[in-house]
Amino acid sequence: MLPRPCEDKSNPMEIIDSHAHLEVAQFDGDRAAMLERARAAGVQTLLAIGSGTSPAERLDAAIPFAEQHDWIYATVGIHPHDASVATGEHFARLDELARHPRVIGWGEMGLDYFYDHSPRDVQQQVFRRQLVQAHAAKLPVIIHCRDAWDDCLAILEQDWGPTGLGGIFHCFTGTLEEARRGLDMGFLISFAGNVTYPKNQSLRDVARELPLEKMLTETDSPFLAPQGRRGKRNEPAFVVEVAKALGNVRDLAPEEVAARTAANFRKLFRLDARHATGETR
Repeated sequence: MLPRPCEDKSNPMEIIDSHAHLEVAQFDGDRAAMLERARAAGVQTLLAIGSGTSPAERLDAAIPFAEQHDWIYATVGIHPHDASVATGEHFARLDELARHPRVIGWGEMGLDYFYDHSPRDVQQQVFRRQLVQAHAAKLPVIIHCRDAWDDCLAILEQDWGPTGLGGIFHCFTGTLEEARRGLDMGFLISFAGNVTYPKNQSLRDVARELPLEKMLTETDSPFLAPQGRRGKRNEPAFVVEVAKALGNVRDLAPEEVAARTAANFRKLFRLDARHATGETR
């Protein structure tokens, strides 16, 4: 009798981590092993984020990983935390980096009114400027929004929705109504390890109601380790726990969640078309 496919444990599922910060010091001791664990867990593609954990001067932080690994892609951008230190030279450098063949998105960028590391008016200015740049580069955007949904959505609806380029609401924490406003602009809604936390039932409720073809999985590594690993470093291999949590609320096998969200990612960034035609952009 032939063995059942599920008996092969060598590659349990194919999944995408749509948001990870690979350059951070937390990975310095075992970065290569961490990436090997991701592959062993079934991570077929990873989007390395070029902002969010380092000063604006390190705008190319994600690109070396994408150059070294054909299954990793990169983004560039200025996080709202760094908005107050952004200069004209930084914006010019972003325009250069956005032309790199392994850069497929712009961000993370957006608004953060929880920490307010940069003045809110400055955050908005830097956000709007990057939207103009991303439009010129024809890149989808990766949005960070924390406690700033009214302003963030208003800016996107005015400045980004008409472009038709879409993007990702990363590590989504908003309401179903806010998610739907994003969907209307062509955004995908990405869920991270916090969807596994017992107190986040409202977030799981959102995940239950959204169309699966509009959802993504991510880790936001090294942050937001899933329940059972909380307080420890997160890493891309743990994106499997996100797929399991989403599967639980939708009564689907995690393998199906992984496969369908992976297809969503490839469609947004036109990866299948790029591979078929040999595009470098």
